[in-house]
Amino acid sequence: MILKILPYVSVFLGTLLVTLILTPVVREINRKLGMVDKPDPRRINKVPIPRGGGLALVLGVSLAYAVFLLVTGRNGFYGLPGDLFWKMAVLSWVIAAVGLADDKFSLPPKVKLLGQLVVAFLVWWWADLGFGDLWPNLPWWLDCVLTVFWITGAVNAFNLIDGLDGLASGIAFIATLGMAGGVFFVHDPASTLFYFAFAGGLLGFLRYNYHPASVFLGDCGSMYIGFVLATLPLLSHMPNSFLVSVGVPLLAMGVPIFDTSLAILRRTIRRLIARGDTASGQVMTADTDHLHHRLLRRAGLSQRKAAWTLYGLTAVAVVFGLVAMSLESRAGGLWLGALAIIAVVIFKDATIEMFDAGRLLNRVAHTHDRDSRRRIAVWSVPFYVIFDVLMLGAAYFICVSSMGLPQSEHTLRTFLPVRVVATFAFLVFFGAYRTVWSRAVGSNYLRLLIACVLGSVAGSVFLYYWPSANAVRVNAMTFTYLVVSFSLLVMVRVFRGFVRDLFYALDCSRLRNRKDVSRVLVYGAGLRYKSFRRELVRTTSANERMIVGILDDDVYLKGKYIGGIRIYGTINDAPEVINALNVDAVVIACIVSDEWLKVVKQILAPT
Repeated sequence: MILKILPYVSVFLGTLLVTLILTPVVREINRKLGMVDKPDPRRINKVPIPRGGGLALVLGVSLAYAVFLLVTGRNGFYGLPGDLFWKMAVLSWVIAAVGLADDKFSLPPKVKLLGQLVVAFLVWWWADLGFGDLWPNLPWWLDCVLTVFWITGAVNAFNLIDGLDGLASGIAFIATLGMAGGVFFVHDPASTLFYFAFAGGLLGFLRYNYHPASVFLGDCGSMYIGFVLATLPLLSHMPNSFLVSVGVPLLAMGVPIFDTSLAILRRTIRRLIARGDTASGQVMTADTDHLHHRLLRRAGLSQRKAAWTLYGLTAVAVVFGLVAMSLESRAGGLWLGALAIIAVVIFKDATIEMFDAGRLLNRVAHTHDRDSRRRIAVWSVPFYVIFDVLMLGAAYFICVSSMGLPQSEHTLRTFLPVRVVATFAFLVFFGAYRTVWSRAVGSNYLRLLIACVLGSVAGSVFLYYWPSANAVRVNAMTFTYLVVSFSLLVMVRVFRGFVRDLFYALDCSRLRNRKDVSRVLVYGAGLRYKSFRRELVRTTSANERMIVGILDDDVYLKGKYIGGIRIYGTINDAPEVINALNVDAVVIACIVSDEWLKVVKQILAPT
């Protein structure tokens, strides 16, 4: 047993020791070369710290593992051609060199991305590795695209997550052990030797990178880590072993991958918002909204606690993946479940992306350009038509399913079109597509209801005399289809208002903690209040006012909510409400006479 585990222990301790020795040396060299991260508003470090320390990791892993191979006489990757290891070693040094150049000279983002793409392509073309080894029937061009995308994505994922002391190196250490476990249980254990070597190097560097860090990975280290973790699964050469080759690595790198996905989404939206502004809105421009930044801001965690939170999430994902491998037929379900849990945990804090999306949609929907507004008005009609037809079809299937009615190809070709066409015809007749639904009142929805009633009845009359129709089922379908179709059509029309309320709620959450925001109390809960709030929603990007409460002379409204805002009472309650809510201004959103305005001013005067 000792002889069996000795190679794993020796290669782990060897890279650990070499990296422990090299890291302080590289740190001081980089300090003298001026490769130092100085404190600024975007960075978390409070003192200058050398970057580019990942070079010690690259040298430690490469030297220690090369010595191990020479001493033991093994191939680079067990069971694979001997020259493959050296090809992959060269490509890993190239990607590290690109990162080191960025650490020293701050390369343009596009140049750095080009270097990553070239190296990823060489993995597929020169080293002859790719997803085609896992899925033999994959077309060569798709194999190339997937391989390049996978490697480039992993490289950038670890590059972006490296914003907290010890975060990238710690997550990579957990991910490496998890991936080694996956290969160990289903493949020859000797093929995991490099995993242990890489884990030893990561742990050795983590000694200096853990908070308070004395050296940073820099792009050299983070890109090297991403490259290694992306290419190790491709070296498994186990066709159709999805969990080992893709599943466990994807879960192990789940935190960096999801963080990168959010970053791309966020920066793309901001670029669209800032179009025409050359100073902002670049997709590759760094920001302070990564997962670790949010943990530090929202939860008030220290760097260590934030890092351990993300360590724990990575470890849980790895355990899920390893357990899934032992469940055989149910493995895929558990793997998807784990992926869904990670996605929910990470994306549940996507308020920033949702708010930015709201700003973008508001800009599109409320642009003051006349031609743009005309185009929006023209396209809104096809939008309602398409969704109405879809909803009418959905209503039919809901009714059939809930009533347990048998269906065949013949009934679908007959009954479905009749129901949809009959109701749609009455929608057109009653002017459903000439109505501005964002300003709709009760009478508009009454006409919508009448159209649904007549459409459902007309469809039933037609089907009642159809030769193959069942009269009892047709009659039962009439009322059911009426209720379901009307509900779905109303849902389509109120969706815009729901989205507007959601964006306003996100806007309020953004403004709540700002000290320069004016806290507004509104007097009047009628249509003028809705117009005032709509105006605030339209100007979310430059808004500095937030409604904190409502007053209304209708005493029966006290304690109720309109659009998520509470009605605190009548104007006579204003002094107490103003003091309790720390109100800065009162907005009158109702019709008042001159005499009553004087009374209102007298009531508000003491506050």
